[in-house]
Order: sequence, then C-alpha cells, then structure tokens
Amino acid sequence: MTYSQRVAKALLDINAVTLSPEKPFTWASGMKAPIYTDNRLTISYPAVRQAIVNGMEEQIKLHFGDVDAIAGTATAGIPHATGVAQEMGLPMVYVRTKPKDHGEGKQVEGVLHEGEKVVVIDDLISTGGSVLNAVHAVENEGAEVIGVVSIFTYQLQAAEQNFLANDLQYFSVTNYTTLINLAKETGLISADHLKSLQQWREDPMKWSNNQQLQAI
Repeated sequence: MTYSQRVAKALLDINAVTLSPEKPFTWASGMKAPIYTDNRLTISYPAVRQAIVNGMEEQIKLHFGDVDAIAGTATAGIPHATGVAQEMGLPMVYVRTKPKDHGEGKQVEGVLHEGEKVVVIDDLISTGGSVLNAVHAVENEGAEVIGVVSIFTYQLQAAEQNFLANDLQYFSVTNYTTLINLAKETGLISADHLKSLQQWREDPMKWSNNQQLQAI
C-alpha cells in the first residue's frame, strides 16, 4: 500500500471522508455530492495527524525545495501547518478568511518578512478558491508563495483551472481517485458506486442536477 493509500484509508476509517453515492449530501452551495469531507476529525487521532504532517513535509521537500515559512489557512489548515512547521523547524503564520474588523485589522497573523518563500497549507482542495484567497493575503504582505499543500483534493477541473490561472502549483498527501479506488478494493463501495463517484468528479454540476431530477 502506498503512503497516499494509507492516508486515504485512515481518512475513511475515522469517517473524515464519507462516501454516499445513493444518498448524496447537500453542500452549503446547494449542490448534491456523493462525498462529504471533515478533515477536522483528523486532529483527534495522533497517528493520523502525524501521518498527514509527514506526508505534507515529504511533498514540500520533493516539490518546493527551500522554504522560509509555513502558512496555515484558518481554521482547518492551522493544526497541520503547526505540525509541519515544527517538524521542519520553520516559522509559521496563519491566514484569516478576511482581515480582522478590530485592532490592527490583520489578515495574516504571526511574523512574516518581505521576500520570504512560503508554502500555504490547507486541509482540502475543492475548487481552490478559499486557499487562493489565503495565497493572495500572504502575497500582499510582500512574501512569495511558492506552492500549496493539502491533505486531500477532489481533483476537480475547476481547481486545476484556478491554480493555472494563478500560476501556482499544489500537491496533496492523498486524493479523490486514490480514495475511491481504495474504497472499491476494500469492499466499502460497489462497482456501480465507483462509476457514479467517477462521474461526479468529471462533472459535479451535471451529477448534482441528475440527482435532483431523480428525486422529483
């Protein structure tokens, strides 16, 4: 079993990722999806938490080379960014979703120096919109974001397009394809479920619309 598969299995085992193609979840956007992810659960499992930190550190060393600081997205990216920064002996900051409405009005908390090379850490990449907002906040402080690392990515085309438009690379410890194939191999889902899950990744909106039509 690869490292990516081991982390994917851990996410399934602790129900941080739940698959339900027959009874889809309704996301905050109103869209129907066969998957729900709550990576906040990982912080309660020391072995899983450490595996994620190790995987993130490996991705950073493999793809980004010299790094001056680690930035975590608030709030989901903060615990993992803390672990990575500690393991690598690097300074850490965290990035609010928007500037504070009091005090100094900061969006980036911690000490960040102009010109520093920063990797931003988030728990999940869906379309990439929220983490790219964090990237821009770090860049507004004069630092250089050299990449993004997450625990898990849905591998959606929207994310690929958004990162490409921002000329930025992102890497994840594990991903949607690895997870659903592992779920099939271990008997968690059927072949029909796997096909449905693959169709969702290819066109989430079409999949959601089909689900809503079937419910009528």
